[in-house]
Amino acid sequence: MVAPEYYLLLAAAVFCIGLFGVLTRREALYFLMSVELMLNAANINFVAFSAYYGDLTGQVFSLFVIALAAAEVAIGIGIILVLYRNFGVTDVTVPRGMRW
Repeated sequence: MVAPEYYLLLAAAVFCIGLFGVLTRREALYFLMSVELMLNAANINFVAFSAYYGDLTGQVFSLFVIALAAAEVAIGIGIILVLYRNFGVTDVTVPRGMRW
């Protein structure tokens, strides 16, 4: 069995890559992919601790996070399509304010 420290190190690396992507990217698709990386890092932690402690609670939480990520992608793609239709770009810094 692999030690949980390796899973935690992997999850921390994936989370940091996702956080770097959220903080530095301006394109909406890259932003969504970075958020997905952060959610997957949380899933790695849930499953690692679930295996370490021998219960299924972490895996159940992981399934909920996967469902949340699917809903987030569906809403995010809709927002990106509206952003592209209204402004012609997917850069999240272009729209400065809400408009009707």
